[in-house]
Amino acid sequence: MTLGLMKNLNRRSFIQKTSLTAAAVSIAPSYLKANSERPLSSTYMGGFAAPKLEKVRAAFIGVGARGGTHAKFFAALEGTEVVAICDLYEDLVKEKTQWVKEASGPNRHKNIAQYWGDEDKWRTMLKEVKPDVVFIATNWANHAPMAIGAMEHGAHAFVEVPIAITIQDMWDIVDASERTQKHCMMLENVNYSRDELMFLNMCRKGVVGEILHGEAAYIHELRWQMEEQERGTGSWRTYHYAKRNGNLYPTHGLGPVAQYMSLARKEDTFGSLVSFSTPSRGRELYAEKNYPADHKWNQLDFKGGDLNTSIIKTTMGKTIMVQWDETSPRPYSRLNLVQGTKGILAGFPTRVALEGGVEGLTEDHHSWVQGEQLEKLYEKYDHPLYKRLNEAAKGSGHGGMDGIMVYRIVECLQKGLPLDQNVYEGCLWSAVSPLSERSVASGGAPQPFPDFTRGNWKETAPLEIIS
Repeated sequence: MTLGLMKNLNRRSFIQKTSLTAAAVSIAPSYLKANSERPLSSTYMGGFAAPKLEKVRAAFIGVGARGGTHAKFFAALEGTEVVAICDLYEDLVKEKTQWVKEASGPNRHKNIAQYWGDEDKWRTMLKEVKPDVVFIATNWANHAPMAIGAMEHGAHAFVEVPIAITIQDMWDIVDASERTQKHCMMLENVNYSRDELMFLNMCRKGVVGEILHGEAAYIHELRWQMEEQERGTGSWRTYHYAKRNGNLYPTHGLGPVAQYMSLARKEDTFGSLVSFSTPSRGRELYAEKNYPADHKWNQLDFKGGDLNTSIIKTTMGKTIMVQWDETSPRPYSRLNLVQGTKGILAGFPTRVALEGGVEGLTEDHHSWVQGEQLEKLYEKYDHPLYKRLNEAAKGSGHGGMDGIMVYRIVECLQKGLPLDQNVYEGCLWSAVSPLSERSVASGGAPQPFPDFTRGNWKETAPLEIIS
């Protein structure tokens, strides 16, 4: 081959490579470019600590299955005041107002403003009451506008999962939080469960070595919610199952695993995702079996696969499998698995295996510590936060994790501490849903995560073991 021909080939190769690169840039998803620059007037909220609130004045929007229990436990805490309750339905507002008064005694929460009726009553509430914080437990589609509205009216926003359902909504939440310097925390209660807290403690102590892989899930058969046809969760969530195909509810499993790995904090963050769904069968068959042919559920074309499996790859090459299934007849599971160079922690059932064995219990990593043997691990590794708050949180919901979460929110606000979960984590964990939908629709093509922190995750310290 002549030198001249080699030069031409090299030039041709260079042009091809650069053209491909340019094409890749040009077809980059718009959500990666949107909101990529932080306005000068905005503040990064990764380690943000708001001014102390001596008394935390809270309003609650949506007091059905979740919001009501949050209000009840919040009301019983010292230094709190429930100032407003808002819902579409008068009976729920009246009932949860009574819950609050019963939980706190006759001398507290005397002036609870009540709002019900049309879809925009929450806006009136924010203008008239001006609370310090707002708890939001409504239809997923309302999370973003309500959180943004709360922050723009001077309140910290605490939003049920997921924080939002579109990437743009997540960017808008981030921008509102940074612009107003108000917290927006997604209420991921599973991060406060006993086993998840213990695993976090063990990971921070280096028990499993360097973490390489995690597994997370929300496997919870919820077809029965289709009975809630006019009001309640099933009345609106069923339409999501019909219209969307992806991992619609990823955060209960992912939140704890992301904290074990300290993602979006200091050294590593979310990179990209691939996703696949099974065929959709279960909900259509359930509707056919349980409702007349002309029932509205039998008029839906259920597009969402019964089970979705997504794989996240971090920027350092670590992996997380995230599964979602609210349809199949099977026992509840969050998986809750983390694999390190020295061993493995796994859930459902809770079990531990370590290289060289667990002292006094096993001889090597070929045997699990599980069942009654776990008591020795709880004695050694129970998270100090769980030990401090477990008794006080009993009866608060979901085995006490709800109460520990609400207690920590109030504690952080009263002491002027950063929250345990920041706005960027809420958005990144929730982003699995729209990204999985994109990936499924494109035959499993990788979808890059947006960097809601705009590069500042490298400056954010990992969550400490709080005592």
